Amino acid sequence: MDNNNNHKLSNEEQIEQIRRRKKEGIDIPLNEKVQGKENSTLFEDVLLMHNALPEINYDQIDLSTIFLNKKFSAPLIIDSMTGGTDEAFVINKRLGKIAETYGIGMGLGSQRAGLRSDKLVESYSVARTVAPNAFLIANIGGAQLAEGLSKVDVLRIIKMIDANALAIHLNPLQELIQPEGEPKFSGILNKISEIIQEIEVPVIVKEVGSGISPNVATRLQRTGTSSINVAGSGGTSWAGIEKIRADNVNNYIKSKLGELYWDWGIPTALSIILVSRTVEIPIISSGGLRNGLEIAKSLVLGARMCAMAYPFLKKASESESSLDDFTQLVLAQLKSAMFLVGALNLDELRNTRYILKDKLASMLNSYELSRRN
Repeated sequence: MDNNNNHKLSNEEQIEQIRRRKKEGIDIPLNEKVQGKENSTLFEDVLLMHNALPEINYDQIDLSTIFLNKKFSAPLIIDSMTGGTDEAFVINKRLGKIAETYGIGMGLGSQRAGLRSDKLVESYSVARTVAPNAFLIANIGGAQLAEGLSKVDVLRIIKMIDANALAIHLNPLQELIQPEGEPKFSGILNKISEIIQEIEVPVIVKEVGSGISPNVATRLQRTGTSSINVAGSGGTSWAGIEKIRADNVNNYIKSKLGELYWDWGIPTALSIILVSRTVEIPIISSGGLRNGLEIAKSLVLGARMCAMAYPFLKKASESESSLDDFTQLVLAQLKSAMFLVGALNLDELRNTRYILKDKLASMLNSYELSRRN
């Protein structure tokens, strides 16, 4: 039986439901096994060519880049994760400090909770308080736009964190499995196009873990979307998270759907290649990135920026020092990869030769063959 009774709930009950869901969105990834089971990002099938004569010094390597007219110290974004709970306040405060310290970007979790209650706004706005100069990305769901979220509400979301950009997330799989989900996606593309025309900040359209296909990327580019975050499969499974939530409320159908579609999606490495070859707008790689070497591989495959969620969430939930150590490690891993291929800067890294192996090469070949037939 479907438990979607939002229309029967009072505003206070809806706020409490959102708060509970946001808390579970933190607790389940941290405490349960919800990573991909049989699939992977396929970064293991990307071989970067070792350069035994790099002819550069490690300390000369420059990680800086320009993205959406903003200079970043490194091509890294803390991907959209959370907000709307007391736990989220602490996590976003820590993440905001890291973004400010290291000159990287940060996305906030879906901000609908902040629209519902002024009490929850601070769990998002704290990021701007501690990161006055960082590139912050506001976040709302495409499904909420299709349901009639107004321009005024979108502007409130942007103002909530004084955002440099707005992310509109596409999560059909999550909405399908979520016990209180709203799998209503009719008209979203037109709504995205309207919002792009109505607001001044750049719009990033992102998946949440199932990847972006070339067809979807082409349609998004036509709307004037500034950037696409592919958020491919192989990392945290939102179908898995929602399956566990469905189990907790004894929703048999949703649970079985989550089990069946746990690994659904386009592997991140494949999505980057296909989308970057299809559209001209900058691509953000995310979905299962776990280290700086995978960031380097993403950039070589065609991404302009890279985003990580779960690893930052895990470290931010531990302590500020763990989060700081992890950030330094990731940047060192990326810099090391650049040294080992002889890339002095990111432009040189993007021109590095690579080899695709095994499953990724086979998938890409199969896709190209299907296009010809």
